[in-house]
Amino acid sequence: MTAAVIFDCDGVIVNSEAICQKVEMACLAEIGLVFEQQEYSDRFLGSGRHEYYAALDVEHQKRLGRPLPTSVLTTMHERSWPEIETKLMAVAGIETALRSITLPVAVASGSSEESLAKKLRKVGLHDIFAPHIYSADLVERGKPSPDIFLYAAEQLSVAPEKCVAIEDSINGILSARRAGMIAVGFVGGGHCGPGHRDRLGQAGAAYVIDHMDQLLPLLSEIA
Repeated sequence: MTAAVIFDCDGVIVNSEAICQKVEMACLAEIGLVFEQQEYSDRFLGSGRHEYYAALDVEHQKRLGRPLPTSVLTTMHERSWPEIETKLMAVAGIETALRSITLPVAVASGSSEESLAKKLRKVGLHDIFAPHIYSADLVERGKPSPDIFLYAAEQLSVAPEKCVAIEDSINGILSARRAGMIAVGFVGGGHCGPGHRDRLGQAGAAYVIDHMDQLLPLLSEIA
């Protein structure tokens, strides 16, 4: 029986993935690291910050023969936040879904503690989750490792196998499955291209939804 629901933040609760991907890819292209949008999403979407930076460094060294300039990470941050400040919105239907769920809920995100809190406060959803708002800063390894989901389940005092995890990325689905949770893919974000539903299923999502109004009926079915 389901005992708790744990949400990723970026791309599931707020539309920040669509905003940040565009900025990140532009910053990387400026230093010669060009990706197709689908490749970028499949490889990096949902990964922990440290895992993301490490993977970019490996790619930069492979393609260009030198380490990733640390300045590009600062540039990404500086360019992303003004965009987030003006364009960040809650995902359609998420507030209604959250207020209808009677189970304990939590956030398990790869974002930093500071940015996670700021985004949730900006869209007015912070207090729905508080105090169960968990950043990958709190664990040793970010997604696709299971650490942050296991940490969230421990804080909720719920066995991982009794948790449903809502994720929009391959790395997030892998993280949830490795934690032993029921993984639900969400493909309703503007950053989810054609075929994303299938890719989440291949990564281990037991169910995939494309709008948050489908979540409550699904939770009733899983229960």
